[in-house]
Amino acid sequence: MLSDKIVLAHGSGGTLMRTLIEELFVEQFADPELKRMDDAATLAVAGSRIAMSTDTYVVSPIFFPGGDIGRLAVCGTVNDVATSGAVPLYLSVGFILEEGLPIADLKRVLVSMSEAAAEAGVRIVTGDTKVVEHGHGDGVYINTTGVGVLAGDTERGAANCKPGDRVLLSGTLGDHGIAVVSQREGLAFSTDIRTDAAPLNHLVANVIEAAPAARCFRDPTRGGLASALNELAVASGVSIVVEESAVPVRAQVQGACEMLGYDVYQVANEGKMIAVVPAEQTEAALEAMKRSPYGEDAAIIGVVEEASPGKVYVNTRFGSTRIMDMLVGEQLPRIC
Repeated sequence: MLSDKIVLAHGSGGTLMRTLIEELFVEQFADPELKRMDDAATLAVAGSRIAMSTDTYVVSPIFFPGGDIGRLAVCGTVNDVATSGAVPLYLSVGFILEEGLPIADLKRVLVSMSEAAAEAGVRIVTGDTKVVEHGHGDGVYINTTGVGVLAGDTERGAANCKPGDRVLLSGTLGDHGIAVVSQREGLAFSTDIRTDAAPLNHLVANVIEAAPAARCFRDPTRGGLASALNELAVASGVSIVVEESAVPVRAQVQGACEMLGYDVYQVANEGKMIAVVPAEQTEAALEAMKRSPYGEDAAIIGVVEEASPGKVYVNTRFGSTRIMDMLVGEQLPRIC
């Protein structure tokens, strides 16, 4: 793990976080479902199949352009459950509140969560609240766990990608990460960069209806597109080749990344979805994405190949090819 103590980079979504999870948590708990390292576990319960996912949100600041920690928590967990192909139904929420947090701020977060849950069509049915002393938190941390139901017996997961499959992305990259860092650092951009946090369960359902053989879904959150695609390539034993000219990125986000020295492929997103589908169902899946209010900028960005398993490549606009690496170290702390 390159360190004998936890460092911020262990939570970045890159190589250090993956190593921490694989070498400590997965090895210690040793559950077959956990070893798959998908965004949601799929479980057999009383003759039915459910999906379950949990996440904890520690973003700083808790309010940022276009959203807040509450919307982020609901949307992020809904999306993780949806990546399995399940219909998200229920959420639990746990709050760690710091002494001194204004009640008005807490209410604002709760209203945001209620609105996001209503949009996604899920119910918040249980929860927990703890309070810590001033200086021992950061306003509010939120843990959410989501549960959904799976229809049929189709397995969708990171290990299912096959050579010839196409890779789709539901919209522009980097909006969330740049929105948060701009608010945190007090940066002023000439255009309004807002978080993309959104519930994507309806978008995923539309894609499955149009492309029932869809192999897998992944939301490129911490570590961005680069980490998500590398995880898929490793799990499936394939390579993925991305066409840089096909990847949608807002000009202002690209400009901000260049100014700050960030790789836009490694910047976090909270309202985008990757889908890997068989070649013959690609156009149907793309059209289904574009019908969603959160998929207007959807694009086919790459192809799955057999050679060089575990690698992700980018065909650049300049005619060269480079490796798309996972994030190494810590780029944007506290973005989710």
